[in-house]
Amino acid sequence: MNKAEVKKLSFYYSSVQALKDISLPIEEKKVTAVIGPSGCGKSTLLRCFNRMHDLYPGNRYDGEILLHPDSINLVGAHIDPIEIRMRIGMVFQKPNPFPKSIYENVVYGLKVRGIKKKRLIDEKCEKSLRDAALWEEVKDRLHKPAFNLSGGQQQRLCIARALATEPEILLFDEPTSALDPIATARVEELIEELKEKVTIVIVTHNMQQAARISDSTAFLYMGELIEFGKTKQLFTNPREKKTEDYITGRFG
Repeated sequence: MNKAEVKKLSFYYSSVQALKDISLPIEEKKVTAVIGPSGCGKSTLLRCFNRMHDLYPGNRYDGEILLHPDSINLVGAHIDPIEIRMRIGMVFQKPNPFPKSIYENVVYGLKVRGIKKKRLIDEKCEKSLRDAALWEEVKDRLHKPAFNLSGGQQQRLCIARALATEPEILLFDEPTSALDPIATARVEELIEELKEKVTIVIVTHNMQQAARISDSTAFLYMGELIEFGKTKQLFTNPREKKTEDYITGRFG
């Protein structure tokens, strides 16, 4: 079953077209990876899902991203981007905790939503940190600054913060590119566990990572979707010559 569907999506930075007529399904409670060389439109596509492009004037969308079961068009002109960002969480390339305590980082989105009951906030904080495999490491220092954590812990804190508002889709934009191999493995394990609870879309420049953790893969090149399919099939028996050239390292 599809949680979302990209339909004939084009995106423009002012007059520059960055995405060209992209269509692909996002399966519910699966991991969809987006791969391709630098500048191909991977992050641009990801940021359409939660309307991050709206933060800059002159950007515009054509086409649709439908969020099921209600078939809401996420890039529709009448849709409130703030509400979209509550329903679709995002974890960025570099860990970006707020200059607050660990606790305040996790519960930030809940407070923005107007939740005031302390017991409920405390429960959701613990659950989110447990889901992000961080609770045991931080439970005795929740009110200490988030910046005291290691890079890998900070990234898992950002994942906990994204999980706290119970998003329907979680977006990861190269979430391990700033982490060491041990922290990277920890985040990859976490993504494997999280897909039982939430639909995940991950942009990665690391093809081994895409092969390890995703169920489906989309290959983008120069703003176009070249190929989309089950990850195993795309990596072992790609249909398109350009996909094969990219995954075998002939360019990119």
